Amino acid sequence: MAEYDSIIRGGRLIGIDGSEEADFAIADGKIVAIDPDLGGTAGEEVDARGLYIFPGAIDAHAHFNEPGRTRWEGFATGTRALAAGGMTSFMEMPLNAHPPTCDTQSFNLKLAAARASSLVDYAFYGGIVPGNVDGLEELAGCGVAGFKAFMSTTGTPDFQAADDLTLYEGMQKAANLGLPVLVHAENRTITDELTRRAVSTLRTSVRDYLDSRPVVAELEAINRAILFAGETGCSLHIVHVSTGRGVALVAAARARGVDVTCETCPHYLLLTEDDMEALGTVAKCAPPLRPRRELESLWEQIFEGNVGFVASDHSPCPPEMKAGEDFFRAWGGISGCQSLLNVMLDEGYHKRGLPLEEIAALMSRNVADRFGFLEKGRLEVGADADIALVDLDASFGLRTRDLLYRHRLSPFVGRTFRGRVVRTMVRGMTVFQEGRIVSAPIGRLLTPQKKIAKGKL
Repeated sequence: MAEYDSIIRGGRLIGIDGSEEADFAIADGKIVAIDPDLGGTAGEEVDARGLYIFPGAIDAHAHFNEPGRTRWEGFATGTRALAAGGMTSFMEMPLNAHPPTCDTQSFNLKLAAARASSLVDYAFYGGIVPGNVDGLEELAGCGVAGFKAFMSTTGTPDFQAADDLTLYEGMQKAANLGLPVLVHAENRTITDELTRRAVSTLRTSVRDYLDSRPVVAELEAINRAILFAGETGCSLHIVHVSTGRGVALVAAARARGVDVTCETCPHYLLLTEDDMEALGTVAKCAPPLRPRRELESLWEQIFEGNVGFVASDHSPCPPEMKAGEDFFRAWGGISGCQSLLNVMLDEGYHKRGLPLEEIAALMSRNVADRFGFLEKGRLEVGADADIALVDLDASFGLRTRDLLYRHRLSPFVGRTFRGRVVRTMVRGMTVFQEGRIVSAPIGRLLTPQKKIAKGKL
């Protein structure tokens, strides 16, 4: 009779084609058997009857600010929040750490910090900034999953926006290296000048901030990035798209052969500019929250299969950086990684009928496939045993004290969500169970195991 490390019994597994009730066995961190009536013994048996078993979610867009700005978040607190939200891996952006991840030395500093305190597995992006294009090859050698560039002014002076030539040459280099370029797509000329006009005349309200970052700034930058990608043969990913029209531009380019995908974020799928006005700076982000019609158009694009994945863009800061009534001075980031899966289950599945297998694809499989993580993002024999056990019908109101971030700020506090994460396992090891972190840091570095998948979702 077979012996395993663990057997999960009686849960409903969410796969690519739907769900099925089955047992599965774990050995040496891998899923080694799946069967409706699995025999054998194990060191631990988990009763998952009544629960849904999702592949552990991969947050493809997080800012944990370590090293250098650990006071803002850090891997220890950020990854605890991920685990509580059913996340088993994340991909960390190069900016907001100090120094930003733009060369081998900065990569190694970040890697040491993550090894010391990350509860879940992790991958890093390198940065494309003016002056470092010739160094992208050494970052690729470190194992970065891709390169991030800003087309608008950033919030941190040590990570500069990429001018058009830097972006174009960076895409040429990335194409040769077989790695994607990710862009924050907002037109810098438009957003900077509208900001200057507003601030110079003391117009600093939430509505003034919203007016300074119009939809056209996003659409123009997406089009320009797509043009560069098509000319260079670069694989392109547009981060945090806030409008359905932006997604449609990506889908049209992909249909004509450009290797491009995009993501959106939970705040764009749940909150509107009216919520930003009511909540204040805790809901400030860039691009900003949009009118209700734009939110609905994003959901339409998700149902049409044009959104690659949903990622948190978790971008925390100390409370004093969100204080005051001047919206332009407040930090422009939302803390939301702990609530990502909750938003998709409640708003996506329960309220809109998005199939569970589509949610799993948007948060797990598509990310793993796009970035070449062959053993992640799926409930299959041979895959890493990364799982989230979910009570799909359990409702809870999110309270400030429930947040595991370093600073307990989130625009999702006070909302009721249906769908509660009961247990999270990373490579077969339980890291979160029934409201508590139950593991020491066990996270490992993920590096692409193959060249990136092309833009077809």
